[in-house]
Amino acid sequence: MSVTHDRTHAAVPGAAGDAPEPEPGTAGTAGNAEIGRNAAIGGSAGVQGDAEIAGDADIAPVAALIADGARAAMLTALLDGRALAAGELARIAGVSAPTASSHLARLLDGGLVTVVKQGRHRYYRLSGPDVARTLEVLARISGRVAVRSLRQSRQARLLREARSCYDHLAGRVGVELYDALVREGRLVEADGGCLLTASGADALTELGVDVERVRRARRRFAPDCLDWLERRPHLGGALGAAVLDRLLAREWLVRGTAPRALRLTGAGREGLGRIFGCKDLS
Repeated sequence: MSVTHDRTHAAVPGAAGDAPEPEPGTAGTAGNAEIGRNAAIGGSAGVQGDAEIAGDADIAPVAALIADGARAAMLTALLDGRALAAGELARIAGVSAPTASSHLARLLDGGLVTVVKQGRHRYYRLSGPDVARTLEVLARISGRVAVRSLRQSRQARLLREARSCYDHLAGRVGVELYDALVREGRLVEADGGCLLTASGADALTELGVDVERVRRARRRFAPDCLDWLERRPHLGGALGAAVLDRLLAREWLVRGTAPRALRLTGAGREGLGRIFGCKDLS
């Protein structure tokens, strides 16, 4: 999958070359020094002292790792939830193998990915759901990659229809499933997540989900996750992961040709309608 990055940026007021000239006689005053300190908080390299707030999270190093175009493309590809080889990540990011290895080493050092070794091969995956959630949130507030070919247009349609959001189901199919669960009274929306009702537990058990085991998982049980393409929620967390796992095991969903893309099968369309009341999956 080729990745195209739009490198056109709007001018930022106060950036280098755009900063207003100081008024005569004001340079070096305490007021200007205070303004300088406030502007520096949050990431100017080399700033010390008052610009650092003790106890705050140091987000600049992580943000810098994600900000590179090639590394961002690799991380986005790993939202598939599966481990990918360095060569495949190099192809997706459009860089050489040595460059990809350098980027992956930085992502490893930064804790954003982990590596799995199988013989002489090394496979990379996101280090956990927190990283996946961060990438999804960034996707919601980011612009879209420009579509410049029929192939990219087809990939965009596939991702919009159904895709894996790390380890749970996103896209139109994921949103329709979430809507059906709420509409049929199987999920009750609440602040910070969803409550599973008795009828919801019965329906998920019919699908093959071990609900009690999922409740014991060391992650949030059933948060909603705002779909960055549909702008409506789908089911995330441990329960969302268990649902996607069962849908794939039953081959109601199968992996598509584009990274992260999923395809709803005829059996899946019938099964989701029968068990969950999904009505708009034609």
